Amino acid sequence: MITLSSITNLQEASQTLEKIKKEAPALHEKLLHAVQLTRALQFKYHYLGCSLLELECKEENPTFVSTSVLNMYKKELSALTKDPQFFLVKQLFSNYQRIGYAKICLLILDRTPNSLVGPTSIK
Repeated sequence: MITLSSITNLQEASQTLEKIKKEAPALHEKLLHAVQLTRALQFKYHYLGCSLLELECKEENPTFVSTSVLNMYKKELSALTKDPQFFLVKQLFSNYQRIGYAKICLLILDRTPNSLVGPTSIK
């Protein structure tokens, strides 16, 4: 999926993420863990975003992994989604969907908004 991001959108998303980090540090740690796990398993960030927002995205489903690995991944995500403050994460991914789930994930991994400006094709 190709997304086009303005610096303003990226800065707003980054500020929202900083707010989550300050107000709900445990939630932020779970979110960071989910993003790092997604990266380590080489799943697409778009798949993570769809999973968190409970959206169907068949083209992004990981087909190269065993069922046990996929079940473990979903179990790890459920720890995040069961957090009482998960609505903050859902708002983040929903409100900034236009910049792309991949860029949201890269912001979570401490990339700067300036480094993410412009069109990219990151999944």
